[in-house]
Amino acid sequence: MTRDLKITIVQTNLIWEDIGANLANFRKRLEIIEPSATDLIVLPEMFNTGFTMNASAVAESMNGKTMEWMAKLSAEKKSVVTGSIVIKEDDKFYNRLIWMRPDSTYEYYNKRHTFRMAKENETYANGVSKLIVHLHGWKICPLVCYDLRFPVWSRNTGDYDLLIYVANWPERRSYPWRQLLIARAIENQVYVVGVNRIGNDGNGVEHTGYSAVINPKGEPISTTQPNVESVETVTLSYTELEKFKEHFPVALDADKFRIE
Repeated sequence: MTRDLKITIVQTNLIWEDIGANLANFRKRLEIIEPSATDLIVLPEMFNTGFTMNASAVAESMNGKTMEWMAKLSAEKKSVVTGSIVIKEDDKFYNRLIWMRPDSTYEYYNKRHTFRMAKENETYANGVSKLIVHLHGWKICPLVCYDLRFPVWSRNTGDYDLLIYVANWPERRSYPWRQLLIARAIENQVYVVGVNRIGNDGNGVEHTGYSAVINPKGEPISTTQPNVESVETVTLSYTELEKFKEHFPVALDADKFRIE
């Protein structure tokens, strides 16, 4: 039986390209979370370094320090931990979202849409496939930052109930961030979680957060405020999701398409 899902979103500043300092900061901020108090902890994009193109200096392997840290945290909190990090594999760099479970098993998603305006496409290889994971009966699609601008890629064809975006989305484009999270929730009739950082990065780019949890009607159900370090846990109701889709079955009239 599918149960309600508790999601913890972590909005904080990131220390530029300092893996140890960032992991210590997240560890400190998550001390308030008791074991089994949440089902899923969501961290920002490149949560251990900030959004850097200096991949060769910060990249880790899939058995590196950050993966070990995520496994330990997940086991201690008895909850899934997710966020993206820089991974080097087969002589390529990836902006890779990790889905770490308490038993140390994991899945991953390579960011498909690399942000060319920051030359991310020249540094990181693009992903080629979506990831759908399961948690307590929920089907979840985790994506990364710039993916938010591409509705076809995130189109729901009945294969997920919750859409997650982890991000380093700058303040100067915060309006699109807020509106697109709402749009993705409404058009896909799902909950949407967007977790973004705050503070200035190593390039002087300011981030204001605006992390959010949006219900399938497009209404915000999170109390996280911009520019504030925050750890917030929000409960998502599967019953309410199903009732809404049953009484307003937009998906039955959706157009068919395929990605080439």
